Amino acid sequence: MRKEYDFSKARRNPYAARLKRQVTIRLDEQTIAYFREISQESGIAYQTLINLYLRDCAASRKRLSLAWKSVA
Repeated sequence: MRKEYDFSKARRNPYAARLKRQVTIRLDEQTIAYFREISQESGIAYQTLINLYLRDCAASRKRLSLAWKSVA
């Protein structure tokens, strides 16, 4: 390896916009435990599993069926 590298002619990664973005999300303990258990079985990091699951939901356009009950 060189002691110094010349980055004066470097250019930005054209695919940088497609990279993952860090976000903060609050998940309950049971959800984290579920994905960690699957993580142990599969050898894939639990954050990656959550991302894969959410990506699958988005790709298949899954929607939750929410029905709010009125309190009367």
